[in-house]
Amino acid sequence: MSARRDHPMFGPNPFKLGVFNANCDGGLTISRAPERWPARWDDIVELAKLCDRTGIEFILPVAKWRGFGGAANNLGRSFETLTHGAALAAVTERIAIFSTIHVPLVTPAFAAKALATIDHVSHGRAGLNIVCGWNQDEFDQHGVTIDPERRYDQGLEWFRIFARMLEGGAPFDWDGEFYKLKGLVTDPLSVQRPWPVVMSAGFSPKGRGFAAQSADVLFTTMTEIDQGKGLVDNVRAHAAKYDRRIDLYTMSHAVCRPSRKEAEDFYYYFAEEMADRDSLDYYKRQKGLTSTSDPRYIDRPLMTRFSRATGKSYSGSYPGAYPLVGTPDDLVEEFQRMHGLGLAGTSISFLDYLKEMPFFVAEVMPRMVKAGLRVG
Repeated sequence: MSARRDHPMFGPNPFKLGVFNANCDGGLTISRAPERWPARWDDIVELAKLCDRTGIEFILPVAKWRGFGGAANNLGRSFETLTHGAALAAVTERIAIFSTIHVPLVTPAFAAKALATIDHVSHGRAGLNIVCGWNQDEFDQHGVTIDPERRYDQGLEWFRIFARMLEGGAPFDWDGEFYKLKGLVTDPLSVQRPWPVVMSAGFSPKGRGFAAQSADVLFTTMTEIDQGKGLVDNVRAHAAKYDRRIDLYTMSHAVCRPSRKEAEDFYYYFAEEMADRDSLDYYKRQKGLTSTSDPRYIDRPLMTRFSRATGKSYSGSYPGAYPLVGTPDDLVEEFQRMHGLGLAGTSISFLDYLKEMPFFVAEVMPRMVKAGLRVG
C-alpha cells in the first residue's frame, strides 16, 4: 500500500501546479466571451492527459448543480466530480485526481466507498476536496437546507466518520450531533493510508479552523501578493492549535502571451469588456447568504493590480482568483514571489484550457525549472 507521502501533492517540486475548474464550462471566469471553455468531455480528457505527461501535480474539479445565470450562465454545464475522478484516473498515470464533495449531499459512508474506489483505479492518486456548501439554490434541487452557522461543524463530524471508516477495523456505530449511523464499515480501504489526501477551501475564520483540523491542504483566495504573508501566517497559526501543519495553495487565472501587452489586452477583453455582471451579482448575492458570521469576507473589495491601476472592475475574472497576466517570465516571477511567501503552489485556469495550456507548458514550466521552482 502507498503512504500519503507518495502522493503527487507531496512530490519533489518546490512549487506545485494544478488545473482547476475544467469540469465546468467557462472555467474560472464570469465572462460572456465566446472563446470560453466549453467543457466537452473529450476535451477534458485531452487536457488531463496533457497535464499528466507534463508533470502538473493535480486536477481539481468544482461540484456544481446549476450555473450563475446571466447571459452566459457560467458553470451551468458541469461534470459530477466523483464519476469525473474515476474516469480520469483510468486514463492518467501520475497526476493527483481530486473529487469535490458537498458534505450535506453525500454521506460519509458513500464518500469513503467512492474515494477508495478512485484510489484503487488511480493506484493511490485520489484526493478529496471537502466543501460544506454555500449556494442554497443548488441545494434546493436536493431538498437540503444549508445552516450557514453550523455547516463547518457538520463538516468536521462528517470528516471524522469518513476518516474512521477508512482507517479500517470492525463495524462501528456513530451517535453524533449531525449523524446517527449504524454498522459503519467499508471494504476495500483506500490505497493511501490512512485515507486519501484531503483538501479544503475556505476564507473565513471558521473555514480555516475547519481545514486546520481536517485537511492536508487549504485552498484559499488571494487577489494581491501582499495578502500572501498574512494568509500563510494565519493558516499556520490555526493548524498549530491542533499540532498540525497544512500546505497553503491559492487559485490563479493565467493569461500568458509572448508580449505583456498582448496578455493584458486579452485579459481586459474577457474580464472587463465581456464580463457577465448579472452572473457576478448572482454569485455575490448567494455567497453573502452563507457568510453571515463575517460579511467582510464577501463584501471586501477584490482589488487587483489591474483594477487598482485602471479603476475598472475586471468582473469577468472569478472573485478571489489571482490574475497571472503577462509573459512567461512575468508568470515565473509571480510564482517566485508566491513561493517566497510560503505558498506550496497554485491552481491555474485559462479562458480556454486546451488552446492556452500548451504555450504555458512549453514556455513557463522550463523557466520554473531554471528558477528552482520545479525539478523538471
